[in-house]
Amino acid sequence: MCGSLMHAENRSRFSADEAAYCDEFGLSPEQKHAVLERDWTAMMDLGGSIFYTFKLAMLDKKSMQYLGGVFTGMSTEEFIEAMQSGGRKFG
Repeated sequence: MCGSLMHAENRSRFSADEAAYCDEFGLSPEQKHAVLERDWTAMMDLGGSIFYTFKLAMLDKKSMQYLGGVFTGMSTEEFIEAMQSGGRKFG
């Protein structure tokens, strides 16, 4: 579904009625809920691709750094700082 958002017409249709658009693609109830609630982590857990999920995030004017922060438990600013200083530190 998110891959279809590369086309302006589809972005307009999605924005007009997100639930109906999800239904057109046969999303499971869990997938649909994750999309409608913008539960980015659930989208990944349910098999979403980061590349396609990012297309949805861009509709919400969210950056890849924002998503990186969500997935790592950091703020956007913390994530950017970590990347600029050589990446996340583990351990």
